[in-house]
Amino acid sequence: MTDREKQPESEDAGRFAYEGLDPVLHSKARIGILTALATHPDGLSFADLTRLCSLTDGNLSRHLDTLAKTEDSKPALVKITKTFQNRRPLTTVVLTSSGRKRFREYLAHLEQVLHDAAEEADATDTAKTKTRPGLAGA
Repeated sequence: MTDREKQPESEDAGRFAYEGLDPVLHSKARIGILTALATHPDGLSFADLTRLCSLTDGNLSRHLDTLAKTEDSKPALVKITKTFQNRRPLTTVVLTSSGRKRFREYLAHLEQVLHDAAEEADATDTAKTKTRPGLAGA
């Protein structure tokens, strides 16, 4: 039996697992894409997204494919529309209503992570300050 198996389950078990951090959303590029789309409700052109997110065409295309997929009975996060404007192809990307909801839920989980991290860091810093030898009566 390992030490891990011998330890009793505590109420803190899994406290920092953060299961709500959706792996589909949890990448720097996808957070940038979704943030850009969330601030532009009418959508953005592919060219605007590449510029705003500092992504190459191929990289943006790959991330958009992931965000546009329907997975595990979850609707797509973005809708991609391909049209023509002045006889030139125009790709427009819009955050879907379910995508907006899922992104907000993700942000709420991320806020909890940041809150917990700051709280734990503050508690650790306070504990270190209180236990430093030689500081009493200084």
